[in-house]
Amino acid sequence: MLMAEIFDRFVEKTPVGVMTRALLERALVAQELDELFAEHAEQQYERKLLFSTMVDLMALVVCGVHPSVNAAYKAIRERIPSSLTAVYDKLGGVEMSTTEALVAHSAQKLRPVVSALGAIEPWLPGHRIRLLDGNHLAATERRLEVLRASAAGPLPGQSLVVLEPESGLVVQMVGCEDGYAQERSLLDPILSGACPKDVYLADRNFCTLGLMFGLEQRGASFIIRQHANLPIESLGRLRRRGKTETGTVLEQPVRLRLGESTLTLRRIVLRLSTPTRDGDTEMAILTDLPPSISAETVARSYRKRWDIETLFARVERDLNSEISALGYPKAALFGFGVALVAANIFAVVRAALEAAKRSDETAADMPLSEYAIAHAARSSYEGIDAMLDDDFWEQFRTMPPRAFAKKLVAWAKWADWPRFRKSVRGPKKPVPKRTRFKNRPHVSTARLLAE
Repeated sequence: MLMAEIFDRFVEKTPVGVMTRALLERALVAQELDELFAEHAEQQYERKLLFSTMVDLMALVVCGVHPSVNAAYKAIRERIPSSLTAVYDKLGGVEMSTTEALVAHSAQKLRPVVSALGAIEPWLPGHRIRLLDGNHLAATERRLEVLRASAAGPLPGQSLVVLEPESGLVVQMVGCEDGYAQERSLLDPILSGACPKDVYLADRNFCTLGLMFGLEQRGASFIIRQHANLPIESLGRLRRRGKTETGTVLEQPVRLRLGESTLTLRRIVLRLSTPTRDGDTEMAILTDLPPSISAETVARSYRKRWDIETLFARVERDLNSEISALGYPKAALFGFGVALVAANIFAVVRAALEAAKRSDETAADMPLSEYAIAHAARSSYEGIDAMLDDDFWEQFRTMPPRAFAKKLVAWAKWADWPRFRKSVRGPKKPVPKRTRFKNRPHVSTARLLAE
């Protein structure tokens, strides 16, 4: 009874923290994670230190509850039957197959909840959108012996990420320890994961014959910006198809060849009203979608490709996704993978908040701040974890998705909406020319104000 009263108090005061903790319990069940490790690990093994414990430890770091692996280790020392050195050794050996499986597992566990929240709105009816892009991890510290004399920044690796924008979930990660590897060399697992009715949206860097023919063979489709070096054969002239918010839309049929195989596509050209930041006045998009999906719809869909760039910016800004102290590539990529899992959890939290917000007239149109959501979760985590036993959260592991979604919305209605309002700044002012005090190293702000 006392535990229930404490829980209700947390719901009233910090509903985002409660939702995050319940979703962590649902998405990261220890037994399932350890089974996942046993299935996908190739060389690494478990003795005393379980994979589920490593995920819990890294989650505390990437969510900002603790600033480093060392601090997180000290905070949960009683739950880790190994030394700190053993923990770092374990992190340095987490294989890419395990990290990739962890990200996919989180999306699989959370998608039914997002669906029950009514948050999935198809971009193209009858199809599932997949946004594909690459992400290079930032340079790390030079703690490893091989890095100490290096003046160049050490790159710990990179990854390809597939985002399902309708649900907001990252459904696939393909990691690579070589920071110099060409992104196109990582596309084979992407093709293996493609399913019929999937539509992949990607930038021109992924405009390759191998990817487009491969997707077509698997029954998937694509909307990819044309690369200038791609050999195409025109099958007709450009015809005007209408206008969008950014320019005029034209279309023509084209053909691609790969060995003895051919592929007939639609080439959609968007002549821009305003040049891009790179100075482009038009962009060409290739797609194998049927003519029933208009050229304007294809052009507008490609514009939404920036959702995945927003994801990368959000993960970097709101989560500790690139831990500079982790120099070993496997450890750094594992940290990034756990950050993507956390991003999936926050996507569900946001979906629940949006569902609750619709029933509140004072907040229905209020834009929500991703940073405020993440901050509310991290600031309340330790208090919730200290006051409520782990056994209390087990009820949310197997609760039916619809019932669990109703719980999330009920908790979300306790949110203090002004606290989560997104701050919208006004137009930027031009930076004035700094011509004063050029010959002085510094000035006194107090004296300038006194003048």
